[in-house]
Amino acid sequence: MHYPIPASSQDIVALRQQPINEEVIAAVIAGVVHLARSQGQSLDDLTAEVLADDSLLDRNARRWLSDIVAEAWRSLPQK
Repeated sequence: MHYPIPASSQDIVALRQQPINEEVIAAVIAGVVHLARSQGQSLDDLTAEVLADDSLLDRNARRWLSDIVAEAWRSLPQK
């Protein structure tokens, strides 16, 4: 991956300046997992946030994204 895992919400926001591609999306997901862990959140907490109703994603897309976030949670080393 050409992008480091973001260590802060500011790092995640800074990735908005990059063209959207698979690597940027993966870096953002890894950053969200890292931030959630550093704030003491559990996977259940993070999944609940992803599944919360919003106007950006429909129910199926939120479920799909929560599965990806859960896989990232399990795959990424804890620091």
